[in-house]
Amino acid sequence: QVQFVESGGGLVQAGGSLRLSCAASVSTFSVYYLAWYRQAPGKQRDSVARISIGGTTTYIDSVKGRFTISKDNAKNTVYLQMSSLKPEDTAVYYCNTFPPLNSWGQGTQVTVSS
Repeated sequence: QVQFVESGGGLVQAGGSLRLSCAASVSTFSVYYLAWYRQAPGKQRDSVARISIGGTTTYIDSVKGRFTISKDNAKNTVYLQMSSLKPEDTAVYYCNTFPPLNSWGQGTQVTVSS
């Protein structure tokens, strides 16, 4: 069973930046798309960015130009660089494959203050 461990969240002011990291317990990067998801209080968990096996990236409209997903296959780690953060980005962020496996990590909390 694959395990994901997210880190890098925190409290930041609007306009600030954070870099999230996610380490996978086994190598999934050569066979799966990978994605970052987020879940705000009272809302469902949705994908915000994904990266293909070959490295092609896709973003939801609200984070385009502000978030960048990347991966390091050798380290089994996927990253999410977030800049120009907004209060509406506040959520718990998770990584997983895309579509997701039924194995979620604990997530990392991102809180953006106005």
